[in-house]
Parts: sequence; C-alpha cells; structure tokens
Amino acid sequence: MSNTYKSAGVDKEEGYKTVDKIKKAVGETHNSNVLNHLGSFGAFYEIGGYKNPVLVSGTDGVGTKLKVALDSKKYDSIGVDCFAMCANDILCHGAKPLFFLDYLACGKLDSEIAAEIVLGMVEACKDNNCALIGGETAEMPGMYKPGDYDVAGFCVGIVEKDQIIDGSKIKPGDKIIALPSSGFHSNGFSLVRKVFPDFNEEFEGKPLYETLLVPTRLYYKDIHKVIEEVKVAGIAHITGGGLYENIPRIIGDGLCASIDASKIQIPSIMVELEKRGGVAHEEMFGTFNMGVGMIVVVDAEHAEKVLHLLDDAYEIGEITEGSEKIDLKF
Repeated sequence: MSNTYKSAGVDKEEGYKTVDKIKKAVGETHNSNVLNHLGSFGAFYEIGGYKNPVLVSGTDGVGTKLKVALDSKKYDSIGVDCFAMCANDILCHGAKPLFFLDYLACGKLDSEIAAEIVLGMVEACKDNNCALIGGETAEMPGMYKPGDYDVAGFCVGIVEKDQIIDGSKIKPGDKIIALPSSGFHSNGFSLVRKVFPDFNEEFEGKPLYETLLVPTRLYYKDIHKVIEEVKVAGIAHITGGGLYENIPRIIGDGLCASIDASKIQIPSIMVELEKRGGVAHEEMFGTFNMGVGMIVVVDAEHAEKVLHLLDDAYEIGEITEGSEKIDLKF
C-alpha cells in the first residue's frame, strides 16, 4: 500500500469538516468592511470613517489552561479566552477591535472539538463587534500527541491618533479604579494545576473545573463606555505577572501607583489556592490577577462618574510621586 498524507497522520477531510461546521457562524461576525470570506489566502478588511487612524495589534494564547479544558473535555470557553487575551490588550490604548484571526494546532484533528473552540471565538467576537476573518488549523502528528491542542490568536484594532491612551498623561492625584476579573482568566495555570491536580474535586458545590474554566472577562463594552464619557489617562490589562508587572507598564518615571491591597476583592478560589498551596501573598499578587482584570486611571474629579458608569468597579488607590512605580500595601 502506498503512503498517503492520511497514513502519515494528517486527515484533510477532518479539516474540511471543521470549516463546514464553523463557516456559517463565522460569517455572522462579518460586516460590510469584510471584503471576502473563508477560503482565500488572505483576509481583506476595509477601513473607513477615521481621520488619522492608527492600527493597534495584539497576539496571545491561553497557556496551560488548555490542559484543564482538554482533561475535562470542556472546550467551549477556550475560544473566548483566546480572543479576550488579545482584545483586552488593545483596549488598553483606547482601540476598538476590528478583526481577529486564530491559529489552532493539534496532534490529530477532531472537527467537533475544533469547531467548539472556534465557536467560542465567534461568540466573543460578536460581543466585541469584531469580525473573525480568518485562521489556520494545523494537524501536526509527532509534534503534538493525539488529543493535544494549542490555541493562539491575533487581534487588530483601531484608534484615532490623537485619542491614543498610553499612560503619558497620568499624574499625581489620579485615582486607580479596578474592574473585577471573572477568575484566573488565562494566567498562572501551571501553578493552579500543581496545587489543584484533581479538576473533578468539588469546590463550592460543583466540579472544580467549572470554576477554573470560567472564561476571561471581555472588557470592550465597559472600557468604551468610560472612554466615551471621561478622559482616561491610563488602562492596564492585568495578565501574567499580576498587578506588580502590569501596572508599571503604564506608569511614567517619578510616579508610583499606590494601591491598598485590602480593598481588592479576591475570589474565593484564589484564597483557597493560596491556603492549600502555601503560596506567599506577594507571590499570589505577582502571578495572578487576584480579582482585578483591568484598571483604569482617571483624574480624581472623574472617579465617581466612572464608578457610576461601571456597576462593579471600585477604587483601589491613587497615583503618587515616587520611584518604585507600584507600592502595594497589604
């Protein structure tokens, strides 16, 4: 019998099935700016309505949270995570997401699993008025084991040049407002899996994996609701490295984000991880978001308006003079 691509481990027909399963749903994310459809070598997106547009891009994956999803055979939230990790980053500069592309790699393609992951991206794109205009599925036997998947994405957004938010206008006295996370989001799961090796154990009346797989919160509507009403000086997406690493990215020299950690609303699952794993408090705050998914920095006179616009937001600190860039008081 002669060798074929299928005998080498790559089943093209399964790839065609995946496209068939997602094509209609993906098309529902398209608008009049999308000039072609799935199947072309490149994706076309027309830009209009801007005076001096700047494109803002971001790329990311979901890390070892995938292991929790694969072991628990729950795939619907992973696509949301992938989109959110990319789109939330570009929000930090005031951009609106335009389009998204995904990359899915695996050892042996299962069209049902692949479609479930991509359909999660579709729902996230719809929530953010963003078009899913392309992607790539790679079946790579020998690189990945059967049942293994990796997921990554790429998001492009747009903002007027004179409306870019980059932290340069942050000044002493500005208030730091926290937007809650929906849990671990997609960071720190190597430590999560070490402390919680059994994803099926019961936590607060349900299997632990249900809590671990809550998808990353999408902040598009919240952030742009604020931007339309208030001059925002800075925005930070709290991902890997927690508050310690992400807030200093928007703080200029000579300034410090002075934060009262006692005000932060820490999710119960993170409290349990800290206790069970014997993880130091500082390590927790340097690894996880600890319940803060995004922060916005605004002039003190606008703080109350922001809190009114966002039902679940709350103040956690202010900008002071200093050389450390962040001072987290426990």
